[in-house]
Amino acid sequence: MGFTENQVALVNSSYESFKQNLPTYSVLFYTIILEKAPAAKDLFSFLKNGVQDSPQLQGHAIKVFGLVRDSAAQLLAKGTVVLGDATLGAVHVQKGVVDPHFVVVKEALLQTIKAAAGDTWSEELNTAWELAYDGLAIEIKKAMS
Repeated sequence: MGFTENQVALVNSSYESFKQNLPTYSVLFYTIILEKAPAAKDLFSFLKNGVQDSPQLQGHAIKVFGLVRDSAAQLLAKGTVVLGDATLGAVHVQKGVVDPHFVVVKEALLQTIKAAAGDTWSEELNTAWELAYDGLAIEIKKAMS
């Protein structure tokens, strides 16, 4: 079964909720990452002193969540994800990203969207974000090879 229009709508609406309080949800996202993988702070220049709200932190969070949102639309339209930024693989390799990092980011992303979605959170919403993230992660990992 492919990605559905309803799944894209769920991802889009919860992404908008995320954006409405970007400073709070950006901090939450990176706090969860560092709780699960403290050494990950070395992967992000803006986390050297821990999680502090900053334009860099917000900018990177909006990019990550936006890429996942875009992946949902691509999965509906094409059945696959195509990286729009050809450098994503090289950047992840340069930073030392490995498979377990993708798991941590996925867990943090899902927990953050759950917080942003509030009362609209559902298993269907979780599944939509999970599938979109997995599609993106697969393509980034391919680009890392």
